[in-house]
Amino acid sequence: MTNNTACISILQLSDLHILAAPEDKMMGINTEHYFNACLEQAFTEKHHFDLIMLTGDLAQNPCPASYRRILTSLEAHETPCICLPGNHDDYELMQQVFNTDRINCRKQVKLGSWQLISLNSQILGEPGGRVSKEELDFLENCLTENPDRHALIAVHHHFLETKSPWMDTMIIENSQELLAVVDQYPQVKVITTGHIHQVMDIKIATFRVLGAPSTCFQFAPETPEFSVSDTAPGYRLIELYADGRVESEVIRLPEPLTELQANKHGY
Repeated sequence: MTNNTACISILQLSDLHILAAPEDKMMGINTEHYFNACLEQAFTEKHHFDLIMLTGDLAQNPCPASYRRILTSLEAHETPCICLPGNHDDYELMQQVFNTDRINCRKQVKLGSWQLISLNSQILGEPGGRVSKEELDFLENCLTENPDRHALIAVHHHFLETKSPWMDTMIIENSQELLAVVDQYPQVKVITTGHIHQVMDIKIATFRVLGAPSTCFQFAPETPEFSVSDTAPGYRLIELYADGRVESEVIRLPEPLTELQANKHGY
């Protein structure tokens, strides 16, 4: 990516699946270790970000302790961070814990010539996603009131098919309603998601659609049934330019997940 101080630099971390205790493991791996490893590598290699985005599934089984440990890790870097919920999260609890001036669950952030809009796609008790009428109205209001700002939209669930039928049962069920709003506003330049634990980078219409890897285990792409991969954990870098240009790349930790114990029944 271009090294240009004129751009807005964003670190996207997704699908942390942090457990109740720091030593706990999921499918054989310590998810907290890999989240912290991704965070530290990103700041070691890049040194500065204007914003961190956590795009859902911060905790596997949400509890105050798991969210507080995430908060502690983030606070060490003195970088603003916005957090949005995934299907595994307790959004009410998230808003209580991530409630500092710098780290919070703000739904709209304005930076330079850009606005970043966070949407909640959670359906309580369900793995799949939906963007409610209230969220769609919020999105439309943000776009209507800021016609001169380029827009990045962040949402946990995916809205384009991944070619993995098991994963696509959890796609945003009213994706067409979301797209109908977005299509009216050419200032939307990029939508980035979590949930899929794999890379997506597709250009449709006038905007780009990104999917982020997980900071822990990855899903094998284009598989008919649940399947994980030993591909290394990673994160996405996004650079936003004043002219509306978007540059992005995925960076991974140097080693694959050798200790991963795949569970054919899901996670």
